[in-house]
Amino acid sequence: MIIIKSDQEIATMRQAGRIAGTVLEILKSQVRAGMKTKELDVMAAKEVEKLGAKPSFKGYRGFPANLCVSINDEIVHGIPDERVLDEGDIVSLDLGTIFVGFQSDAAVTVGVGKISPQAKRLIETTEGALRTGIAAAYPEARLGDISAAIQNYAESRGYSVVHEYTGHGIGRKMHEEPQIPNFGLPGSGPLLKKGMALALEPMVCVGDWHTRVIDNHWTVVTADGGLSAHFEHTIAITDAEPEVLTAV
Repeated sequence: MIIIKSDQEIATMRQAGRIAGTVLEILKSQVRAGMKTKELDVMAAKEVEKLGAKPSFKGYRGFPANLCVSINDEIVHGIPDERVLDEGDIVSLDLGTIFVGFQSDAAVTVGVGKISPQAKRLIETTEGALRTGIAAAYPEARLGDISAAIQNYAESRGYSVVHEYTGHGIGRKMHEEPQIPNFGLPGSGPLLKKGMALALEPMVCVGDWHTRVIDNHWTVVTADGGLSAHFEHTIAITDAEPEVLTAV
């Protein structure tokens, strides 16, 4: 686990996060029915490079793309390809960036054109679960306070949270300790300390939370075929309120 100690380190992580957040905003604005998911991948690589960073997913453990694009029942790790987005789809975009040796990680879920009320409420709930988790990330709180806040928010609205994939520490590596489940007990787990950098990422499902991996050995889908949404921010623990590094 990295602890950010110097002003230079936090400034570099802020820039890495700002780049990821900025590129995701650009991608969100370009999502439309009829486009191929690989177009989003090409766009992501171009925009990240333009801002002086590198995409961190390409080649990571063999992942073949710059961006994860997950549609409808796909939770995470969707591989952009020739698939065409349809009106009414929901699409999760997950992007990591590396800037001067430091990493950031962020995700959003957006609708393609007009989406169903069910899909809209799912997206709103997942984003709300992320905000609630961030609000629990104060120094001397416990990691379980974040996990419980995310779980309670989502389940109180009738949804389930994925148990098999988690948030994580982040810094010079994409995935560092600790793992950050989207479920748990308040008051459990390690203490949060100033300088910790964490990637919080609720993955919320309309139906059951169980998952499976499809034949490409990457894309994770809901086992029951229900819709899923995914939001993520990289944050830093401070003396007071958490700082959202990937906000723009």
